[in-house]
Amino acid sequence: MNRQILRLAIPNMISNITVPLAGMVDIAILGHLETEVYLGAVAIGTIIFNYIYALFGFLRMGTSGFTAQAFGEMNKTEQIALLGRALFIATAGGIWLILLQYPVEVLGFYFIGGSEEVKTLAKEYFRIRIYAMPAMLGILALSGWFTGMQNAKYPMIIALSVNVISILANLFFVLSLGMKSDGIAWGGVTAMYAGFFLGLYLFRKKYSDLLKFWSTKVFGNWQSLLRFFRVNSDIIIRTICLISTFAFFTSKSAVMDDTMLAVNTVLLQFLFLFSNLADGFAFAAEALIGKFIGARDHENLKKAIRSLFFWGLYISIPTSIIYFVGGRTILQLLTNNVRIIEAAHAFVFWIGVIPIITFAAFIWDGIYIGATSSVALRNTMIISVFFVFFPFFYLLGHFIGNHGLWMALMLFMLSRGILLTLYSKKYIFGIMATTRPAVPRNQG
Repeated sequence: MNRQILRLAIPNMISNITVPLAGMVDIAILGHLETEVYLGAVAIGTIIFNYIYALFGFLRMGTSGFTAQAFGEMNKTEQIALLGRALFIATAGGIWLILLQYPVEVLGFYFIGGSEEVKTLAKEYFRIRIYAMPAMLGILALSGWFTGMQNAKYPMIIALSVNVISILANLFFVLSLGMKSDGIAWGGVTAMYAGFFLGLYLFRKKYSDLLKFWSTKVFGNWQSLLRFFRVNSDIIIRTICLISTFAFFTSKSAVMDDTMLAVNTVLLQFLFLFSNLADGFAFAAEALIGKFIGARDHENLKKAIRSLFFWGLYISIPTSIIYFVGGRTILQLLTNNVRIIEAAHAFVFWIGVIPIITFAAFIWDGIYIGATSSVALRNTMIISVFFVFFPFFYLLGHFIGNHGLWMALMLFMLSRGILLTLYSKKYIFGIMATTRPAVPRNQG
């Protein structure tokens, strides 16, 4: 079981870890410019794209769970139909976002704080980066499908390519052409289209034989589509709540001042770094849990869950130690802005506790997605946001400022892990109690 987990987790960890590393490179590039407004502009502009990711994140999460179950059933017709549905939604969604970019911009920036200079630059960033949407959504669909097919290598190749190209393009646009936050936007657009076409090439290279199992009737089967959208609507609600929490966090940081916005933007990179590390095992959970549920393999399902939490704890403890010991050194690598560094020192403690507090929520996310138990994911997120995060922030924020903001965020992450553990008796282990072993079938 450990070999199966690591075979899926290690490539995912490598690919995931490049995301915050690329983000850190962007932070380092902008953090060494003459003013912090460019750093704040990208942070603010990214909020809107995080919401778009929330709306379409099911293209990866939902697709991986359903595909893993179809893989466990050896149902090739459904496997290719799931990819077709995901890519169709990705293409249509990306085009509509480009066409509707003006109302999206107006609505998005209406709710976001920050100085006028930061918001002006953030809007410029948004107007460029929006053209990457069809490619970005297509990458989500392809990566989710590859993961469900128990193939962690291809998402790793795509992610590595996207982030290496993004880093090189950003360096070129900013350092060679003298661009600022707009250069970061163009670098992202370039990288996303390169990654999407690479993903299509990888599918053609290994999975083109599945095209002979294509069925328009299965693709448009209303029962399958209804279940697909029902599960994914829960995932959308769950992800919007998650993104809203971080958007609120960034917005409140911006209200304090531009320096505190920059401080929290830098410190959040430590959370994103660990989350992408832990998500390597969460993605492995999506693939394995879905496969074992599809195959009705109850014994291996239990083993997988135990092993996944062992690995989650195994990576969280040393990461926490590294953050506590080396946090200030890493901070100085990200920016040489004296105001940001001095202001950030008071909050370095919070990055040290991130791994221990958050790992359970990340692992459970993968398990629930693989089981397509979306109702529990939705409910725990709603409870954690509206009954933990917001109450604690408004109770503490007025008294201890930015510490209250960080404490509310950590309690939010902790409550998610606790609630998902409590729900597992019904929504995860309950699945095993109500199903019987099935005979594998191959719908060729």
